[in-house]
Amino acid sequence: MEARRHRSVQAPGAVVMIRPWHFRPNSETAEDNAFQRDASHLDRGSVARAAHDEVTQAAKALEAAGLRVHLFDDETEATPDSVFPNNWFSTHPGGHVAIYPMFAETRRAERRADVIALLKREYRVQDIVDYTGLEPDGLFLEGTGAMVLDHIDRVAYVVRSNRADPILLERFCSHFNYEPMVFDAHDARGVPVYHTNVLMCIATKFVLVGRDMMAGDARRAHILERFEETGRQVIALSNAQIADFAGNAIELQGREGRVLALSARALSALRSDQRAAMERSARLLPLEVPTIEMAGGSVRCMLAGVHLSRR
Repeated sequence: MEARRHRSVQAPGAVVMIRPWHFRPNSETAEDNAFQRDASHLDRGSVARAAHDEVTQAAKALEAAGLRVHLFDDETEATPDSVFPNNWFSTHPGGHVAIYPMFAETRRAERRADVIALLKREYRVQDIVDYTGLEPDGLFLEGTGAMVLDHIDRVAYVVRSNRADPILLERFCSHFNYEPMVFDAHDARGVPVYHTNVLMCIATKFVLVGRDMMAGDARRAHILERFEETGRQVIALSNAQIADFAGNAIELQGREGRVLALSARALSALRSDQRAAMERSARLLPLEVPTIEMAGGSVRCMLAGVHLSRR
C-alpha cells in the first residue's frame, strides 16, 4: 500500500483523547446541534458507563494500530462534552498550538492545563496562541470541529455558524497560514449544520463530503474544484450517510500506514465502492461509539490530532 511508504502531514501519528466518567448529551448544545439525540429517558449511570467503556476500547484499538494515544480521564460532572477535545485546542506542524473560545458556557471548563503541559513536555512546542479571551466579546471558533483543515494545501474549510466567527477565523488563518474557505450548509430539513467536521473529512488522497448539504451552486463547485486540484478523489456522501456520521472521520498514521478512524455506524452506512476508494490509500478502522454519538459527535470529534514533533 502506498500509505505504508510515505507519511503525510495530513495524518497525525498521535492523538489526545478524554475518557469521561459522567458523560451525557449536553442540553445546552442541543439547541443548534441537529445530530444530537435526547437521552433523558435513559439511566444516566448506564449511559456514563457505556461511554467510558467506548472510549477505553477505542483507545486500545488505536494503539493496536500503532497510534500514540494520550488518554486523560475526566471525573467531573460539569463537563458533559469533554469527550470531544478537538473543539478546544489544535496542534500544528512547526510547534504551534491554538486554544479556542467555545460557544456553550458549559463547554469552556473542558480546557485543561494538564493536556497542554503534556504537549509541552512530550513534543516540541514553540508557541501557544490563546483565543479564549474573546469569549466575553461573543467571538467563538470551535477548533477542528468548526474548521476542517487541509494541512497540505493550507486551506481552512468552515461552515458558517455561531460556532465559527468570521473575524476570529481570519485571525486564526493569519496566525497559522491557512486560506479561509467559508460556505453555508444545511440538512434536508433546512437546519444549518453546526460543525464542518460532520460533513467533511480531508484525507491525503481523498475527501469525504456532504456535497448536497453545501448551499450555493457556485460556491460548491469552487470547493469541489479545489479538492480536485490537489489530486484528491472526491467521495460524495448522501444526507443519510452524513446523519450516520460517515463524514466525521479522521485520517491517522498507523504502524503499517495510514488508517481512517470512523465509527462502526459510519462504516456500515458507506457503499462498497466508497469503501474501496478509501481503502486504496488508508485502512478503515471502525470504532464502536454508539453512546457517544448520542451527543451529536462521533470519532473525529473524539480525537485531537497531535501534529507536533516529539522531543
